[in-house]
Amino acid sequence: MSTREGNLEAPTRHPLDWNNPDFYDEAKLNAELERAFDICHGCRRCVSLCGSFPALFDLLDETEDGEVHGIDKADYVKVVDQCFLCDVCYMTKCPYVPPHPFDLDFPHLMLRAKAVKFKKGETTMRDKLLSSTDTMGKFAGIPIVTESVNALNKTKAMRSVMESTLGVDKNAWIPEYAKKTFPQIAEKSAAWPVRNGDRTQGKVAIFSTCYINYNEPGIGQDLLAILNHNEIPYVLVEKEACCGMPKLELGDLDAVAANKEKNMPKLAKLAREGYAIVTPIPSCTLMFKQELPLMFPDCEDSQLVKAAMWDPFEYFIARNKEGLLKTDFKHELGHVSYHVPCHSRVQNVGKKTAEILNLVPGTEVNVVERCSGHSGTWGVKKEYHNMAMKIGKPVFKAMANKEPNYISSDCQLAGHHIAQGMRENGLKEAEMAHPLTLIVKAYGL
Repeated sequence: MSTREGNLEAPTRHPLDWNNPDFYDEAKLNAELERAFDICHGCRRCVSLCGSFPALFDLLDETEDGEVHGIDKADYVKVVDQCFLCDVCYMTKCPYVPPHPFDLDFPHLMLRAKAVKFKKGETTMRDKLLSSTDTMGKFAGIPIVTESVNALNKTKAMRSVMESTLGVDKNAWIPEYAKKTFPQIAEKSAAWPVRNGDRTQGKVAIFSTCYINYNEPGIGQDLLAILNHNEIPYVLVEKEACCGMPKLELGDLDAVAANKEKNMPKLAKLAREGYAIVTPIPSCTLMFKQELPLMFPDCEDSQLVKAAMWDPFEYFIARNKEGLLKTDFKHELGHVSYHVPCHSRVQNVGKKTAEILNLVPGTEVNVVERCSGHSGTWGVKKEYHNMAMKIGKPVFKAMANKEPNYISSDCQLAGHHIAQGMRENGLKEAEMAHPLTLIVKAYGL
């Protein structure tokens, strides 16, 4: 049989069997890791994507016969720890994903290995803390604490302390905390009349995400401004919890499940009421579109929310196709270098953000479709920051092409990482702004 036979269909995903005791059986995990590594060894198409594959191939080169069976199984973690679950190898590179007989799902195998590591108590306190976005945000969001934390995080002395005690690289960009959260400053709803479209329901529920809530609520405000300008009624999801992506990347699947139980009943109720659910951060959108439905394939609410979940620009393009999006842009944006985040790419919705930006007269969009290397908390860790900058270097150069007026990414963390990389590589800097912010500028709002 040809290695490609049976793989002419679109990639598909198996449910994550995380409640099965075999999922956490280390011997069975190692057997599957060895099988997968042997397939990767014979292919090597993904070598340029992240650090996992070079780490694997380096381990192979150090064996006597250059074969996977010669790798010490204790060293498998060196491959696992380099994976930040971007999912790009699965969705864009690997020819052996299901329905291929090899049935290879590298990211979810790495997730399984991370879950086993977490169950064994081998996860560091640093990693647990960085993934606790709600806890960190609520503590740092206390007004007097916010000012102190932000001020201290700007000092070289504190960053050196953070590096030595927490393992947060002293040179990595880290976000500030907002003085007020997004729900504190946002209007909770808009009273525009509902104008039903073919697909877009005509009303929006906003799941604002931890980053928008605690770090840059202005991006959420920009989303509201666009909805108001287009007379689209909206509500905010009340008392939302983290989507669970940081805990998923950690392998803490019980914490993911706990947050799902907090969020899903509210979101499912909104979906049943006909709301399109929009999240302004692609990782959170992906969590509800893919990861939670795969973890809970028999949960009716999870499948319902999956169908109702939209990326904001995916939603705007659908409205535009129905003739319901205003295109009365007042200001040109000039040259925009736009980065497509990994977690947007794997949603298979196309380059919807670039399509909207291209609707603005006098705007030229340079689309850069490659991993920036940041990937949430991974890129700020002492042991991985240099690798994150190395992975991002081609992106930094591509974003500087034609000296843009703006650089932008749907993932604001990636945007800041790219801005830092451009600066450190001596490339001409440009104003960094989220795509929602750019559309607000174009509308003149």
